[in-house]
Amino acid sequence: MKASKHWTLQRLTAILLLPLSYWILEFLRFALNANYFEIIEWLSAPLNKMALIAWFLVVFYHATIGLQVVLEDYISNTQKQLAAIWTAHSIFAGLGLSAVILLLQIR
Repeated sequence: MKASKHWTLQRLTAILLLPLSYWILEFLRFALNANYFEIIEWLSAPLNKMALIAWFLVVFYHATIGLQVVLEDYISNTQKQLAAIWTAHSIFAGLGLSAVILLLQIR
């Protein structure tokens, strides 16, 4: 991916995270004062669930882009660089997919 596209995507995901982070902060504030059933009820609300899913997807993508830039800058061996980037992408994709699956299981 071109450096300018990385830069643009990094800024776009950062901007998207600003309003989406409201739900994470709201959830954490709520969770500190709620019991298990209240938390499940809050997470079951479609708007809350979709906002958290969007936050997880955007935050993991944002982290992937940022880490890829660091790996490209600091690993000079092309094979090791590609392996590290592939590993990072795989880990973040797995984490994002896991978060989405777990949130979708809450009813």
